[in-house]
Amino acid sequence: MWNAISVMNRGVTLYGMIADLRRKHPTPAAMQTLDMVVAELGRTRDNLKEAVEALSTKPLPPGGKEVLDEVVERARAADVYELDYGEDPYDRPSAEPLDEGTLGIGILLGVSSLAGIVLAALAVYAGINAIMNTPGG
Repeated sequence: MWNAISVMNRGVTLYGMIADLRRKHPTPAAMQTLDMVVAELGRTRDNLKEAVEALSTKPLPPGGKEVLDEVVERARAADVYELDYGEDPYDRPSAEPLDEGTLGIGILLGVSSLAGIVLAALAVYAGINAIMNTPGG
């Protein structure tokens, strides 16, 4: 039987298994199926169970079901089928409160940007006004 952990690097598990399957099944259909698995793993934060559930509603290439089943079988054997890393730390707002210095810098940047826009508008108005008021213009 096959080794549940990647043969290239014993410390690699889920993505190592997928890499092994790419070498084992170098067909376009298998590659496309494994690409779909990797894309779903990115959306589910490496939870293969959720990725497989999402793929169940999508059409797989011919022979893709067998490759997907092999990924699931290997992941279950290596105990990486249902990884849970908790909440995504990038989905939360900053844990630090906004201090007065940062707020002041933000206000100054906003005011200076607004002043630049007003000056640019005045320059455009003055230019158009000069063109319109020149004799022969």
